[in-house]
Amino acid sequence: MPKTEDTKTTRETYHHGNLVEALIAAAIAIVEEKGVDNLSVREVAKKAGVSPGAPFRHFSSKGALLTAVAEQAIHRLAGSVEQALSTLAEDDPMEQLRAVGIGYLDWARLNPTHFQIISSRTLIDFHGSETLVAVNEALRQRLEDIVGRAKDDGRMKASLDTDDVMLSARAFAYGLARMYIDGHFPEWKVSRTPEDAMRRALDLFIEGLRASPPDARR
Repeated sequence: MPKTEDTKTTRETYHHGNLVEALIAAAIAIVEEKGVDNLSVREVAKKAGVSPGAPFRHFSSKGALLTAVAEQAIHRLAGSVEQALSTLAEDDPMEQLRAVGIGYLDWARLNPTHFQIISSRTLIDFHGSETLVAVNEALRQRLEDIVGRAKDDGRMKASLDTDDVMLSARAFAYGLARMYIDGHFPEWKVSRTPEDAMRRALDLFIEGLRASPPDARR
């Protein structure tokens, strides 16, 4: 798994007074070093340099701790999507759709451990977290609005169903990110940088949705 996340030492974080952030950082570091199966709340406490009982004031179980990691992950995802959208100079929904894809892929590429944890519903209590449900729904609604406007403006093929586009877009971005994080790119002879390869693949997907220019329809 690529290790590109910010894994600032947890002791430094804790000594600045934020135990929860220190424990989350420790959990991410342990998952990167040893895998999620070797993660325990007590091991996290040791990594963070606190007493074995300290984490239990905030997290009752390993699942609760990983759910907190997932909440951090989805906030980073939302921030990455908003950052990508903020760079657009025009109100073109097809370009906005591309920007959402770039935001998602950049987030996954730069935060592989977050991606792994939030992707596994067996590790976290997704539906028990108000944060995860609310932010995920906000992202879904944002995408639905973009796709709807792209169809209304005639920029996306009229024959495409909105729900089909939504699912396909989610599956494409998720699958591409999963291929990279799971180390499949070498097997497929991907010679470009991961960022370039992923963006080119995204462009191909977007072009497949785009309506033909008016002159080309005559």
